[in-house]
Amino acid sequence: MCGLAGVWSPEPLGDADAIASRLHGMIATLRHRGPDGDRVWSDGRVGLAHARLAVIDLSQAAAQPISDADGAVHVVNNGEIYNFQALRQELTGLGHRFLSDGDTEVIVHGYKQWGDQVIGRLRGMFAFVLWDSRRRRLLLVRDRLGQKPLHYAWAGGKLLFGSEIKAILAWPGMAREADLEAIHHYLAFRAVPAPHTAFKGIRHLEPAHYLAVEADGSHRMERYWSMPEPSAARPRLAADLAEEIISRFDEAVRLRLIADVPLGAFLSGGIDSACVVAAMARASDKPVKTFTIGFADRGFDERGPARAVAERYGTDHQEFVVEPDAVAILPKLVWHYGEPFADASAVPTWYVAEITRRHVTVALNGDGGDEGFLGYPRYAGCRLGGWTDALPGPARRLMGALGRALPVETSRWRMMRYARRFLVDAAMPAAQRYASWVTLFDQAGKQGLYGDAMRDCLGNPSEALLTSWLGDGAVDPGRAAHGDIHTNLPDDLLVKVDVATMAHGLEARSPFLDHELMAFAASIPAAQRMGGLKTKALLKSVMASRLPAETLRQPKRGFSVPIEHWLRHELKDLAYDTLLSARATARGLFRAEAVRRLLDEHVSGQRLHHDRIWALLMLELWFAMWIDGADAPARP
Repeated sequence: MCGLAGVWSPEPLGDADAIASRLHGMIATLRHRGPDGDRVWSDGRVGLAHARLAVIDLSQAAAQPISDADGAVHVVNNGEIYNFQALRQELTGLGHRFLSDGDTEVIVHGYKQWGDQVIGRLRGMFAFVLWDSRRRRLLLVRDRLGQKPLHYAWAGGKLLFGSEIKAILAWPGMAREADLEAIHHYLAFRAVPAPHTAFKGIRHLEPAHYLAVEADGSHRMERYWSMPEPSAARPRLAADLAEEIISRFDEAVRLRLIADVPLGAFLSGGIDSACVVAAMARASDKPVKTFTIGFADRGFDERGPARAVAERYGTDHQEFVVEPDAVAILPKLVWHYGEPFADASAVPTWYVAEITRRHVTVALNGDGGDEGFLGYPRYAGCRLGGWTDALPGPARRLMGALGRALPVETSRWRMMRYARRFLVDAAMPAAQRYASWVTLFDQAGKQGLYGDAMRDCLGNPSEALLTSWLGDGAVDPGRAAHGDIHTNLPDDLLVKVDVATMAHGLEARSPFLDHELMAFAASIPAAQRMGGLKTKALLKSVMASRLPAETLRQPKRGFSVPIEHWLRHELKDLAYDTLLSARATARGLFRAEAVRRLLDEHVSGQRLHHDRIWALLMLELWFAMWIDGADAPARP
């Protein structure tokens, strides 16, 4: 686990000392990712830099870049190859000689044996860059589900790349200019969707893709893996399903327990992390180290349900109560995320990563369980939507009118808000309806918000980035999850966890995101994964013997903090001063009166706009830190 950066050029890079200095400058921005030392290497046409977090084989033999004995193939990798032991055994049998006990070396020998086909053999989370010095060929590769990031930019005939954008920006002369189209999409999805980034000219390699650059500078982008289509799902006998889910899940957990450093797990009050801890306890001969954070606000506190799982499995359990300092944490989030990022659950994720890293270097989590086994309440909404779609048009329009007559959203009546939105959207086509549920600012909201600088973006509706995965017909929960797996999961949820954990030098591993397990789950019809309107029914049934009844009964809750309250109190003045400042207004992105209306309505309690205000606040703070200054900002 680490951070990587580097540069490729079709022509000689120039003075070796100057290139080494530039590489050191790039990797220094990522040292938080790899606190165990960094190295740079160059052969005149490519330069590779690596900041290491030592997890498997702590010796210098496993330090990167990793090269073969002939010096022909060189690799830097950010991530873990979980099946490296099986690959190593196979390659050794084919005559390959390994120089380390680390996992990344199998990429080097696998490429020499199988060429590009090695990518399909890797099981893990990874973003790696491989240099074939004999063919003068460069490969940039990102894992199937997008757990590890990899950014790149063409600048002055050179290809720059890095685990984070800040490494690319450290290259001398690299411009920092906002990409307004990316910001347009950010305002819909709370995060910038790949392949866009918030910086013009810098791209984010999409999951399950590789970029191959040949000696003459020609290059091609290819997708090397795809999730099964929902239409291919086939029902199975319940008993067979249960046995295979347990077997595949336990294997995914066991593979993620390989480490030469202390290892533990995040334990929330939800079913997914509880499943992970249960499997870890069954596979380990020592108590599992588990970590839970709690808040004084009981509405956001999950310590009780987490404690029930910890007691069931006798874990070495630690609870920490945190009082989030909203003002103090904002500059840290803006710097580490490097792009506008408006998922407020980044705040508690930051705190749990910070506390967990004091005790372990690797932490397993439950990410991916909701997408694989249909855990989000909106998937129940898809099932309801399928029923209402069968109604005549006039009946659905009547539902919309009824919804608009319901009281305006208030903080006390969450189910009323859900019901109102469902009814109002009832007449929409299924794909547009689902997009409406998951977007922050829709087209109508943007039209009222945008100033002159953003108006051209309205011709490119952000919702299309999601609806292209949903199709033109009915959107059942399986189809909705398929869309989420290609959008919200890699662009928001996995970015959130990767940045928060790597900011503290902590490796996060996600058994539910094992690509074989995810593909198997997707092959099960949605009707079997859910029970009517009951989300995650199949997984709960399969894991019932392993989990406390209290855990199985827990409703789905987001991992978040009270930003609704903060924006009326602790952050109110900051929000007004920042969003209505002369500098923000002068950008011409948004109409000042529209921004003020959002603030006033929220502070007065008329409407709930906290998610939208948070997105605008994080965006303006990003502009102030990353765009306005002449130099790249120092780490807070």
